[in-house]
Amino acid sequence: KVSKSLADASELVEIFETPLDIKDSANPEPLRISNGLISMDNVSFQYQKDSNDVLTDFTLQIPVGQHVGLVGHSGAGKSTITKLLLRFADVQQGSISIDGQNIQAVTQDDLRSKIAYVPQDPILFHRSLRENIAYGNPNATEEDVITASKKAHAHEFISGFPQGYDTLVGERGIKLSGGERQRVAIARAMLKNAPILILDEATSSLDSTSEHYIQEALRELMHGRTTLVIAHRLSTIQHLDRIVVMEKGMIIEDGTHAELIEKQGTYHECWTHQTAGFIE
Repeated sequence: KVSKSLADASELVEIFETPLDIKDSANPEPLRISNGLISMDNVSFQYQKDSNDVLTDFTLQIPVGQHVGLVGHSGAGKSTITKLLLRFADVQQGSISIDGQNIQAVTQDDLRSKIAYVPQDPILFHRSLRENIAYGNPNATEEDVITASKKAHAHEFISGFPQGYDTLVGERGIKLSGGERQRVAIARAMLKNAPILILDEATSSLDSTSEHYIQEALRELMHGRTTLVIAHRLSTIQHLDRIVVMEKGMIIEDGTHAELIEKQGTYHECWTHQTAGFIE
């Protein structure tokens, strides 16, 4: 037992001593982000030195409260944009600012406190449903948790469990279905109440019934927030204010669903294929 404990401790120390790739500024600025105006100016980024740029001289402005869909084939750079906004990686050239403040000038904790993120496969902890939802706001009251759950259409299935909000979800939420995990993640994001929302393939692996509930919950969540939605299924983003089509790290089309259909370019081609049932 002692040997096993020492081995485990050794691995833990190794993890803690690993240098951080992304470091905060030695003198971070006080956070001034409150509205959610996103500006990516002449951004270039590559994951490894001497490799091809994933983004090249990339510029994108998203006004406060606008809902924007990002579409494009795999490798176009869509997920890279979310990584850069959340500072899971830093740009090599150019800058990203929110409400006029460079995101590298503030701490990562401060930055992420203003962004709610709902991924395709949300991470849940082996704790109670209440604790998993309250992770979005540790100061939330019981009433706050229930209100967020109702808006996210999670209260219905949580109430059906014998232990309700005290139900343990299992490692990575294994005791819940995909749709239930997503609704918990949405409730968590609602509780966070951040001005910026990033949805990364949030409905891509759900059955039609779950997707219906989650689309309703997402509409509630997006209200009044600057929102970036990454999606392969174009039917889930056609109602957004704006759709940006990417290819090889560049914007090739930008407009509303109707405008892009009329343009008869890449978006129109993808829409035609999907509505014809050729690709999902």
